[in-house]
Order: sequence, then C-alpha cells, then structure tokens
Amino acid sequence: MLILQRETELVISEKEKLIEMYRKMLLIRYFEEKVLDLFNRNVVGGPLHLYSGEEAIAIGACSVINDDDYITSTHRGHGHCIAKNGNVGNMLAELLGKEAGYCKGRGGSMHIADFDKGMLGANGIVGGGLPIAVGAALGSEMLGTGRVTLCFFGDGASNTGNFHEALNLAGVWKLPVVFICENNLYAISVPTHKSLPIDDVADRAASYGFAGKVIDGNDIMAVYKTVGAAVKKARSGGGPTLIECKTYRFHGHFVGDLCNYRTEEEVEQWKKKDPIKRFMLKLIKDKVITTSKAADIENEVCKTIAAAEKFAVEAPAPKAESVLDDLYA
Repeated sequence: MLILQRETELVISEKEKLIEMYRKMLLIRYFEEKVLDLFNRNVVGGPLHLYSGEEAIAIGACSVINDDDYITSTHRGHGHCIAKNGNVGNMLAELLGKEAGYCKGRGGSMHIADFDKGMLGANGIVGGGLPIAVGAALGSEMLGTGRVTLCFFGDGASNTGNFHEALNLAGVWKLPVVFICENNLYAISVPTHKSLPIDDVADRAASYGFAGKVIDGNDIMAVYKTVGAAVKKARSGGGPTLIECKTYRFHGHFVGDLCNYRTEEEVEQWKKKDPIKRFMLKLIKDKVITTSKAADIENEVCKTIAAAEKFAVEAPAPKAESVLDDLYA
C-alpha cells in the first residue's frame, strides 16, 4: 500500500505509481470514447456497455495486486481488462471482429479475456463472474500459489443466486477472494432503491461471515487503500471481503440506451464527481505532477489510442474456413 507521510505529502518513491494510475484511468476513458466513436460510424457492431465514470474502481483495485493474481469481470469489462494491463490494440481488434483480437474476433465486447495476465474474462451473464472467481480462489488455495482473485460485479448481480452461492462458499472456506461491487445505482433502468431492501449491498457480507465495507468508488485512493487491506488479508489466509464502491456510469446501460429513467440534473451532479478530474487535481495539489505534465500524459494516451485504432482497423479479418475453430461443446 501507499505510505502517506501526511495527507498531502507523498513519499517520493510512490510518485511514479500514482502517475501510472492516472495514465491508466485516462487510457480507459479515451478507449471508451474511441469505441463510442467507432460505433457511431458503424465500424463497431454489437452491444456495448461503457465504463466511463467508474475508472477509479478498476485502476484503484488492480493497482494493489500482482501480475499473476486473477480478476473476473462483467459485461462492462473494458476498464477491468485495461487495469490488468490488457493490450488496447488487441481489445479494439476484438471489438472489430478481427483475428488479432483477444478472442480472434469471436467474442466481442462482453467476452474479452487475457489468461496470461490473469484476466479471466468479461461475462455477458449478470453475476456470471462470481462463481468463476470463487473457483479461481479455490484453485489458488489448493495449489498453494498465494494468488488472490478480485471479483468485479454490479449492484444488479447482488440480487442473483450466483452472488449468494459464491459469497457463502467463499466464507465457509475462507478463500482468497475480494468481492468488489460496482454500485452505479441502476440495474439497467431499475434504481437500487427499488431493487434492494437495504441501503448497502455490503451489509450482506455479514450473512456469510466476513466484513463488508462501503466506500466512495469515485475516489481512487479510497479504493486503493481499502482493496489493498482486503488483498493483504486474503493473501495471509484471512478470507474474503466485500467492498461496495458507490459510483455512476456516465453513459447509459448500453450504447443506445435513452436513459429516460434518470434526470439530466442527476447525471450532471455525478459528472462533477468525475474520478479522473478529482485524481488529477489531487496529484497537482500534492505536487506529484504539474498541469503541463498532466497535459503531456493526456497527449501520450491519445497517441496510444490512435495507434490501437490503426492496428485494429488494418488487422485482417478471420478467414471463412476458420469459422469452426476454437468451438467447444
């Protein structure tokens, strides 16, 4: 975890890590903007669920785990893959249906995975990653690898059977898994005050014998410190933790969602809590970066996304004779 001397004075050796966290937050935001641009130009097809507004959760959480640790993702998984050091060129190629894509163009947005980096896959099934995360954690426990699994899911998934079965088993066996609920206040169009009989999803952890915590999901340092403590606990044999990150998606549930279930005033209020702008201002205040350095980082990220787009657009499509390759039943 980061060592803070005072609230605004950072240990010099940690500055590069903070800068990298900021860069990756921007990479997620600009990746999603590029995906939306390509969708609007009919270059990308299929359903898209954008992660814009929730970047602090993926980056804050994945910044405290090791390269060989695992994560499981959701239908809104682009940010998680980037946070686990996924290649944006291969990601974009997947969205374009190209052979160079992570799943050779067969999976699309909701099924991006990179097992070499411990990214066990986005998932088109709500709550589908929960039992996978518990399975990965059980494997780590049985093999004695010391690996921890982060399990990302949304508020809607907390109302599924997968959620309760996964948390129960993880609690019974004290598995090395951290459950991270990205509560963006809506399950598609249903607000949490109508879908949950409680205020906080984190309260449910007590039923399974471990701690639940509620944090500001738009504060990357709160995510970093809270998940860091939970990972340390899990790695030392202390079992799971449920962390609920209160956040908000800037776009609709999917691209094309009319969002007529929420007001413009609500959206604008949450955009004032933009996690990227908050972190940038903190880094400038703490003298980690200057305004000029922040602009340089942004320009670098824009060049990375432009290169990814060029790679994906120019990559060859799968050959027709390979249509049945990599299919299993």
